[in-house]
Amino acid sequence: MKRWHWIALGLIAAVSFLTEFLTPHNPGHTEHWWNAIPGFYALFGFIGCVAIIVLSKWIGKLLLQRREEYYE
Repeated sequence: MKRWHWIALGLIAAVSFLTEFLTPHNPGHTEHWWNAIPGFYALFGFIGCVAIIVLSKWIGKLLLQRREEYYE
């Protein structure tokens, strides 16, 4: 990705995270306990993406990757 793509992605993530703090919400009237935590979904999504990447790399090394001399 180009540098301006990373900058745009960072700005979009920052604006999304900041709007979570700026929008009014009623902490006592939430359906679930995690809805009362500002920025929960942004953090949850980030942790989920990192977990998917780490798990897929681990599975790839375990099941797909072969030794260098495998085909010799």
